[in-house]
Amino acid sequence: MCNICETVTASENKIIDRASQGVATVFNRRTLDQDYRTLKSALRPGLRVLDIGCSTGAITKDIANIVGPTGYVVGIDNTASFIEEGKKQYTNIQNLELLHCELLDFESDQQFDLIVSARTFQWISTLNTAIEKVKRLLKPNGQVSILDYNHEAINWNPPIPKSMDNFYHMFLMWRKDAGMNNRIAYDLEELLEEHGFGQVEVINADEHYEGNNPLHIDKIKVWSQVASSKQMVDEGYISEQNRLEAIQDYNHWADHDAISMTMKLREVRAILKQ
Repeated sequence: MCNICETVTASENKIIDRASQGVATVFNRRTLDQDYRTLKSALRPGLRVLDIGCSTGAITKDIANIVGPTGYVVGIDNTASFIEEGKKQYTNIQNLELLHCELLDFESDQQFDLIVSARTFQWISTLNTAIEKVKRLLKPNGQVSILDYNHEAINWNPPIPKSMDNFYHMFLMWRKDAGMNNRIAYDLEELLEEHGFGQVEVINADEHYEGNNPLHIDKIKVWSQVASSKQMVDEGYISEQNRLEAIQDYNHWADHDAISMTMKLREVRAILKQ
């Protein structure tokens, strides 16, 4: 159904980097109820659904359970280890298919009623091309749902240490230079309308974590995990010393000073005009 593109983009490098650090385990803990909770109102039995950037398929398998045996769900991801993990975990789900594939290389002999994507479009540098691909894969009057961040609007209380603040600004610059949209969640509404979608709906899905909740500490420390990659050092955006300082200072802040962290997240839905 698809051909694997051999060209590795900056965004793909980042995702592959994360895979090598064992992030598949984190993805396996995700659920529809916790990590894409707003989508449930768009799901019903019998739908044919495509999940773009499905990682290990943890959320995808929940979608498959809701659309039931009369529906069918395909999940695609460009990281082979994620797909391999998902196939091992969910081999018994008959209406679920997981494929190692690039969105732009994916082909299907049947169009989809619903196309979804969670936290993936932030990594796509060719947004206009990607949205046109989504249009070709959707049935007339089909629906798209994209859940993603505005990284420019994250709120830490109290402010994070200077070392991590510097790393974060370099992270945003690195993403922007690679062609990625740091505020994709807030720009999707206009982008979808420009590409001929209608009935655009924006649903708030902010992620808020409290420092006094032990279950939230790992979520707050996500930026230490991001900084564990040396890619920005290799590409000259930050020194190795500053990267390590950012991790150490931020972990101390998370363990001892953090009151809260709020990541701005939105689901944007739209209907493909007939």
